[in-house]
Amino acid sequence: MDNPSSSILSALGGGSGIDMAKLATDLSTAKYAAQIEQLKSRSDLMETRISAAAALKGQLSQLASALGERVRTGDLAASAATANPAVAKVSVAGGARASGTYSLEVTQLASSQTLVGKPYATSDSLVGEGTLTFDFGTVSGGSFSADGGTAPLSIEVTADDTLSTLASKISTSGSGLTAYVVSGSSGAQLVIKGEQGAVNGFTISGSGASVGGGASAPGNIDFLDWSPATDGGQLKATAKDARLVFDGVEVTSATNTVTGLPAGLSLTLTGTNAGAPTEISFDRKDGAITSLMEDLVAALNDVTGQLKQTASPLGGELGNDSGARALKRELAALAGTVIMPNAPAGAPRTLGDLGLTASREGTFRLDADRLKETLARDPDGAAGMFTSGLYGVFATMDKLARNLGSTTDPGSLGGSIARYERQQTQIENRLEKIAEQQENLRAQLGRSFSWADRRVTQSQSTLSFLKSQVALWTAKD
Repeated sequence: MDNPSSSILSALGGGSGIDMAKLATDLSTAKYAAQIEQLKSRSDLMETRISAAAALKGQLSQLASALGERVRTGDLAASAATANPAVAKVSVAGGARASGTYSLEVTQLASSQTLVGKPYATSDSLVGEGTLTFDFGTVSGGSFSADGGTAPLSIEVTADDTLSTLASKISTSGSGLTAYVVSGSSGAQLVIKGEQGAVNGFTISGSGASVGGGASAPGNIDFLDWSPATDGGQLKATAKDARLVFDGVEVTSATNTVTGLPAGLSLTLTGTNAGAPTEISFDRKDGAITSLMEDLVAALNDVTGQLKQTASPLGGELGNDSGARALKRELAALAGTVIMPNAPAGAPRTLGDLGLTASREGTFRLDADRLKETLARDPDGAAGMFTSGLYGVFATMDKLARNLGSTTDPGSLGGSIARYERQQTQIENRLEKIAEQQENLRAQLGRSFSWADRRVTQSQSTLSFLKSQVALWTAKD
């Protein structure tokens, strides 16, 4: 038989045992769980698409960058040489279109003026107080013509300056002059050299307290004077310009480094060959071109392989992406694209002329026979397609990478990435809003449940009172 008190307590409820705070959290979480799950799934999809599109974009950029580096400084960089290597060393500017041959005749090398001063007892001999002035210009025979474009150099010489300290002052004057002291059988002599070029000759005149006049001697500042009219054998070399005939055109240069020549050529003159012109020719790049085309085909197939996987209509991350479709179209047309629009008739103009062939499946292969035929027929034209100029293989791949990576074109890979990133941002903003709404609901429910919890507590107090009364009644019975 049931105890009456337990029956009454059960009817009244002996306490719910519910965690009101947890209940509020669980209910607010449950309300938005479906939306959050859907948005997170959408966010994961955007991340996957961004990653896939960025990978394709990165492959194209890396391909163009590697190609440009190889063209500018690698085995495809233009190089040239002279038939007579004793005359000049030849270099070619990176990316220059190097072709043809040129004749070179060097009749005179550039030189600098060299003076060997009159002897002193030692390198520590005092040179005399005053000002030493250097005038710059052209020395020719016994005459001097000042260069109005170059200001004279004045060096202040103290009473304590020796031949050695004077040499240091000249060398550090920033004038292009260098000086040093050599002690020989005649004594210590000051050697002064100027820069290369006819206008870089110079005269020396001393003035000031220690001037000796017509009877100058070591210790008088004017003992260092020199001019071509009074030369007593001190002049050992005259400043001259380099003179050469380049492809029949007379050229002068203040130094033995000659720039501004056609085809990106620059010369470092090392000897003369007057009356016996030599020839400058460019090295053929057949092997390097073949190697690059093989590497290009392999790299393009890496791109198409990745594209085929990610842009597959059946489960590909970019199955219906406009940027991926644009890349497919560009790659399909690549072999037939004219990359040398200014090439003369009969010269190679397309990547197809270099052996690039595309299959129906979208893969590439190298037609070695066609490439070999192009190299044999027009080696200069083929080499001209591998420069860093406006047109050619590098320019074409670089343009492809930049266009497809552009974020301003909604139909490019870059446009797709920008679109997915915007959608990702919208999803993140929506998730933040839901989190705020969820927290507000949790707080609201928490307040409501807290009020209910207080009511339950009051009920529990009433229950305790009734329990004691029932126990009392039962005891009396």
